[in-house]
Parts: sequence; C-alpha cells; structure tokens
Amino acid sequence: MTDVAARILVADDEESNLSILQRILGKAGFDVRVASSGPEALDALRDGTPPDLLLTDLRMPGMDGLELLKAARTIAPEIEVVVMTAYGTVEVAVDAMHQGAYDFLTKPLDKRSLLKTVRNALEKGQLLAENRRLRELVEAQQEATGPLSGMVGRSDAFRSVMEEVAQVAPSEATVLITGESGTGKELLARAIHGLSSRAKGPLVRVNCAAIPETLFESELFGYEKGAFTGAANRKPGRFELADGGTLFLDEVAEMSMAAQVKLLRVLQEGEFERVGGTKTVSVDVRLLAATNRDLSRMVAQRTFREDLYYRLAVIPLRLPPLRERPEDIALLASHFVQRFAEKNRKPLRGITDEALNALAAWSWPGNIRELENTIERAVVLARGETLGLDDLPEAMRPEGSGAARNLVFPIGTKLRDIERVAILETLKHTGGDKKLAARLLGIAARTIYRRLEEERADETNGDGE
Repeated sequence: MTDVAARILVADDEESNLSILQRILGKAGFDVRVASSGPEALDALRDGTPPDLLLTDLRMPGMDGLELLKAARTIAPEIEVVVMTAYGTVEVAVDAMHQGAYDFLTKPLDKRSLLKTVRNALEKGQLLAENRRLRELVEAQQEATGPLSGMVGRSDAFRSVMEEVAQVAPSEATVLITGESGTGKELLARAIHGLSSRAKGPLVRVNCAAIPETLFESELFGYEKGAFTGAANRKPGRFELADGGTLFLDEVAEMSMAAQVKLLRVLQEGEFERVGGTKTVSVDVRLLAATNRDLSRMVAQRTFREDLYYRLAVIPLRLPPLRERPEDIALLASHFVQRFAEKNRKPLRGITDEALNALAAWSWPGNIRELENTIERAVVLARGETLGLDDLPEAMRPEGSGAARNLVFPIGTKLRDIERVAILETLKHTGGDKKLAARLLGIAARTIYRRLEEERADETNGDGE
C-alpha cells in the first residue's frame, strides 16, 4: 500500500482541525476525505470503496469516536482506526484500542507523530493477508524449526496463545508478555520477532533486572566519547543496536522509577540523545516487554508508572503455567528427550509410560524450564535405553515406586545368594545393561553372563541352593 493510493477519512467536529489535518495529510500524498460528525463519516464509509484508515476525534456531539469506531468496524471490518483526544484520559484511549483502534494521538497533534502513526496503521492493513498465512503456519509447524522452534504444545491454552502470536506478530504494536518464571516468555518474544516483517533485523534483549540504575541510560541510549570517566569511545546503546528490528525488555517490572521515566520519554517521542551528547538520535524499533509480576497491581501500589504501563500493554499476552496445560507435558518431555539425547549422544528410545505419568502428576512450580532441566538431568544420568521412573528425581516418583538403592542381607546369608541378588537388582537399575552392571559391581561382564546362565539352569532343573 503506497502513500499515494492510501485513502484516509478524517472525522472531527472542529472545522479548523479538519482543515489542518486535510492539509498535512494531503501534502504527504494521501487521498483525504473529511467528515464533521459521526453520522457524516458513516455515510462516507457506505459510499463506494471504504477508506483504508479512519482518523477520528474521540469527543464529538451526537456520536462520539468510540461509537463511530464500532459502527465503522461493522461496515468495513478491515479498516484501521486511529483516535484523537484532547479531553479523554489515557484509559479511555486505551479502551478504544481494546475495541479495535490501532493507536491514539493526543492533541495538540505533532505532525511527525501523526504521519508516523498513520503510515504504521496503513502498513498493518497490508499485513491482513499475511496474518491468515501465519495462522496456517502456526497450525502446521507446532514443532518446526525457525521462528517457532521450541514452541511445542497441543493444548487449547497453547493454541490460543499461538493464534494471538500469529495475529500480533506482523503488526508494529508493543506487546507485553506476562507469565510465571519458566513459562517461555523469551521464546515467545523470539517467535513474535521471527514471524514479523522485522525478522531480518536484530532482536536485542535487555535484562532490566541486571542493569544498575546508574548505568541504565548509557546501556539503553549509548554514550559519547568523554561522557564520563572511562568513556574512551562512542558506544551505541541497545535502542541503536535494535534499529530496524526488535528490542525485548525482559523483567521490565524491575526498572527503577527513574529508569521508567527515561524509557517513557523515548516511547512517546521516538528519539533520544546519547549520554554526554546533544545530537538527537531517531531509530525504528519495535518494543516487546516481559515480566512475571502483576504490573497492574504495581501501578495501583505506585511502584510502576501508569502511563508507561499503558504504553507497554497495548497488546497483552499471557503465557499459561504448565499446570494449566497438563496435556502438553508428555509432548514437551518427548521433545526434550530427543533434543538432549542427540546433544549428549545417548541412544535413548524414549520415555516409559510410568515416567510420563509421574511427570504429569507433578505440579511444576518452575514450569517448562523445570521440566527441561529435569529431562536433561535424566538423559545425562540414564543407564538404560529408555527413561524410566528411576531416572527421575526421587521427589517426583510415586511413593514406593523407586528401585531399592540399598540391599540388606541377614547374617548368615550364603555368598552365592548375595551375589545373585546383587547382580539381579543392579541389572534392574541399569535397564538390563550387563556391561554397565559389571562396572558398577566391580566384576567382569563374563561373571554376570555366567551367573545368569546358572540361574536359568537352576530354574530348569528346579534345584537351586
């Protein structure tokens, strides 16, 4: 969609605003129509080919911007809508976005912000067909390589999240990913980036909890040579490094209030200065953020800025904990067994039903990360050809299910019987691996073969000692 071909309908009850917007947008190459009321805008929507974008004031007599938004989406479901407000609170504008608006602008309008928002909204319309293709891709590539690598699941909860990802990824909207630790928030951010039009650009991750407050500004925005002691050369910040791509702010709830103010300024203005510099730097960056904390509660407690929260939570995505998707545990476990078996060159054929049942019964407070670490440990320590109950941490095994780790014999037990029991129990522990059992017992493998042959002979003749 080019600027020349794009059609924009502007609805505002103030004639001066209509005139200014028509002039700015017209000079930018857009085909602009104006309406001085909501009903007049609806008539324009019904008249012939609908516009690509509706730019509407939020407060208008008779029919306000929210009512117009709902009606416009009924007449032209694919139209993008941007609302303008000088009176409504941020919450009202965000409510409009929840009802389908692409973004909101506050009056008095800044020409550069206006044109940037309009162009971004129009580009989103181009991606509607791509959204449908990505939905099919998500269904077909549950365990695919590339952007969806590692995104494994078949539960309704998992599919619901992936459907949201398919819809959100091609847009430029800021996404706030929430979920408990270990649910895969960074993996989801990588998937969003990889499925977006920015996939060929960089994905830069920032762990907000790991950056001291005194270094936050220089880490994010960079610094000029001589800005402070030790600044021998100019250094670009994370925003510059992410230019043309995506910036992922992990653990965003851990930022100090001072750091939040600095981040908010960049999000509002789209530009910044390096520490120690005077030159304004503009970058083209999409922002993703993640946290395992409840930001809305932090806003209520005044430990997180409300205006920053609304900027970050344009599109909220919640990753469900593993306990809410138990039907995915077996699939994830098998996925990890295959991965770590290949990594550690272990000839494992899979995992037993008993072990899968034990995994399914566990509460997984550490979520997918805990499951991944559990399977990696089990694979490394596995002695048999399949992972069984004995390979899992003892706390995960049903009571009484584990193989005995100690053998106790009464005084006077014959050495032949002690040897036989020790060999048989060790073979159970090693999954039948005779060479490994021999190494554990400190005897030659031929001794085990000989004792097993003798055991079978005794059973055949029925004359054991």
